Amino acid sequence: MNEEVPVAPWYRQPWFWFLTIAPLSAITFCIIMFIVASNMDDTMVSDDYSKEGRGINQEIARDLKAKELGVNADLAFEDRAILLTINTEQGSADFPYLVLNLFHPTLAQNDRTIQFRSDGNGHYTGSLLDDIDGRWYYELRGPDNQWRLKGEAWLPTENKLHINSKGSAQG
Repeated sequence: MNEEVPVAPWYRQPWFWFLTIAPLSAITFCIIMFIVASNMDDTMVSDDYSKEGRGINQEIARDLKAKELGVNADLAFEDRAILLTINTEQGSADFPYLVLNLFHPTLAQNDRTIQFRSDGNGHYTGSLLDDIDGRWYYELRGPDNQWRLKGEAWLPTENKLHINSKGSAQG
């Protein structure tokens, strides 16, 4: 008595799927992660961190120089125009121009540099090419790069943004 039991094809075998589902899902996940990693930029990683580390003393010296001069500034945003008023302990500052760097917290391609021209008596004007909105790190530097004011603010502000040499902004 020879009874033949029908055997299901391989793709209908439950043990085959039970044993291959974990390796297949791991391979699929690895392929997806490789595609995502190869298409994303690593903009938050510095290419030359040792050079930046050596330059920290210069940055600290610029902060101390701003504190020594008693530099403080007020920024007012009017659409894409920015009005800047800057004072020192000796009175209104008289620089030929000033540079404001705006750094986006996560996207380096959104960073901006604004050059202010002097209108006299410590008043400066500058303009933005695009609208800004959200959290930004800022750095206001003099023309000789001897001092800087830095901090963090939500831009644009409805009121004036007051920047002092301690690095705190109040808007």
